[in-house]
Amino acid sequence: MLRSIVLTALRITAAVPFRINHAIGYGLGVLLAWIPNGARRVTRRNLAYCFPELDPTERRRLERASLAHLARGILELGAVWLWPAHRTLELVREIDGLESLKSALDEGRGAIMLTPHLGAFEITGLFCTHYGPATALFRPSRIGLDQELCRWRGRLGNRLVPTDRKGVLAVRRALERGEVAGILPDQNPPSGGGIFAPFFGIQAYTMTLVSRLAIATGAPVLLIVAERLPHGRGFRVICRRMSDEICRKPVEQSVCAMNREIEAAIRRAPEQYLWSYKRFKKRPDGVPTRY
Repeated sequence: MLRSIVLTALRITAAVPFRINHAIGYGLGVLLAWIPNGARRVTRRNLAYCFPELDPTERRRLERASLAHLARGILELGAVWLWPAHRTLELVREIDGLESLKSALDEGRGAIMLTPHLGAFEITGLFCTHYGPATALFRPSRIGLDQELCRWRGRLGNRLVPTDRKGVLAVRRALERGEVAGILPDQNPPSGGGIFAPFFGIQAYTMTLVSRLAIATGAPVLLIVAERLPHGRGFRVICRRMSDEICRKPVEQSVCAMNREIEAAIRRAPEQYLWSYKRFKKRPDGVPTRY
């Protein structure tokens, strides 16, 4: 039942002009900021944890903007997933740092592309695949859309592999072939798959996979973000090569370096980060939960 509802909603939003979808998303974001709900509660707590220097009025303004981007992100999925690939990529109006991606691939060691929960993170995989083969990790859908998601995200040949041992091996082999490996670096890893490292001044359980891959293969690590442009005009894709410190031992130092650069990217557009995600759900032993 839920699967059918989601598919119908995606088809409807795919048929609505993109600018109108973003305008509707703004209105829904206003409602989310006004009506008590789980997304507002988690967003409010995360902003209080991560931006203690802001006064309550400034944090509330950031909260409303973040919830509006959350709604826009949901409504734009019809276009990002269901439109023909060339039409979806036409939404990318500006590209900043494309030479970083091209020069990294020219080195022949592949490239680890990190896309945090910032901006339109669903479009970056399609964008990268436009410049060469890519393999990306994904978590299975809770509503039975795995087959559709693999087809939608792989319209240009992007290969989706699950976040298990076989998937990690597939990502490693993609790097050895000189291809792109796509990873969402700020999602909560499974127990045993991460360490605690500072993120906005808070000890956040952070995956070690990126660091281990970078150290083992020497592949350059890049951060790619698709920022939403104002008034539903589309996206600006920003690609930056990250510090070589991520490719050096020890793993703890590498993970801290990765978190620092992700945090810096979020601070440039904090309203576009997915603050409704429970990033600090897992706590060190003896530390109470934040949610």
